[in-house]
Amino acid sequence: MEGAKGPQGRRLPAARDAAEPADLPEEAPLAGGLRVRLKDVAVHAGVSRATVSLVLRKSPLVKAETRAKVEEAMAGLGYVYNRSAANLRSGASRTVGLVLCEIITPNFAQFTAGIDEVLGTEGYMAFIGNAAEDATRQREVLLRMQEHGVDGLVVVASENTRADALEEGACARMPCVLAQRRVEGFPADYVGPDYGAGMELITEHLISLGHRNIAFIGGVRRIAPLTERMAGFHRALRRHKLKSGPVVPCAVIDRSSGYAAAREFLARELLAKGDVPSAIVCYNDVVAFGVMLALDEHGLVPGRDVAVVGCDDVDEAGLHRPALTTFTTDPRVVGREAARLLLRRIAHPERPREEIIVPPRLVIRQSCGAGKAADTPAVRRTPAHRPTGGAR
Repeated sequence: MEGAKGPQGRRLPAARDAAEPADLPEEAPLAGGLRVRLKDVAVHAGVSRATVSLVLRKSPLVKAETRAKVEEAMAGLGYVYNRSAANLRSGASRTVGLVLCEIITPNFAQFTAGIDEVLGTEGYMAFIGNAAEDATRQREVLLRMQEHGVDGLVVVASENTRADALEEGACARMPCVLAQRRVEGFPADYVGPDYGAGMELITEHLISLGHRNIAFIGGVRRIAPLTERMAGFHRALRRHKLKSGPVVPCAVIDRSSGYAAAREFLARELLAKGDVPSAIVCYNDVVAFGVMLALDEHGLVPGRDVAVVGCDDVDEAGLHRPALTTFTTDPRVVGREAARLLLRRIAHPERPREEIIVPPRLVIRQSCGAGKAADTPAVRRTPAHRPTGGAR
């Protein structure tokens, strides 16, 4: 019986081979229920089935001209690599779970992009789950990830996450990397920015400009990054024998959080004292944008009447007016390092725990009053990572 026509009019064999090698998925679906086999691709390209297998494995043994012919044949016939069948044979899914504490912030968008860059080059895909700063939801997401057979996990832990909660989520039974936020007592690899050093650096800068009454706005959650930021802020003040100005709690998700907190704080300070701090350190850049809106509403000019600084150096920081003085946390770099660290852990489960800390870099712009142009930030450089024997 004559076979049906393929996408380019070629006849496809109606019968299947009695025995097909099991090293690669043999078939890929076609419209109408027909399937394209590796043998069909080989015939179409004029090569052996083994050569097609080598092309699918991206083997360097195949000449560029031959690879191009095979890839053209696969495209013409509509062959799609059956990854799930290969995964069943290998016992690996080539997928990882990425569990974020909150998916909407610019920082985590860049972080995710960095992870995707590395995973893509290594033939992996990430399943992304949003815990929405809810420890109960986080546990459910972790369990769902493992039901789908991911090979490992990258976790940015939600507020109030305890070590036993991650253990209940089965993180201790598979390769797992914590990123951005530490979880005390959980023995996993860790990668993240040096928030404390960054906050110390930027507070020192304000002090060098003559500021002595410095407030801090941002942070109501019980998370490690807030603790680390506050520690750096206070270290710089103590070094110069300065007392902390007001510490104003606020959510840190978007600029409306910073605006609302600063608006209430400024109204209270002006009413009680008729004055405000000369500088405000913000938990992150998006909070700083909201703070500057509130200052403007009260007739105060950021960078002239009140210095404002942030943390993260998001893309908008340099485009804002006034442009925002901040320090880098390089979330894209952190994402790349987290992915590499997880792949190392998947390949070598018994290796010693590792920690990678990405150092900050101060970016001086107009919002602190130093007068440096927004379009001349310091040249970026690849951070020097600090590996250690265990999570800090």
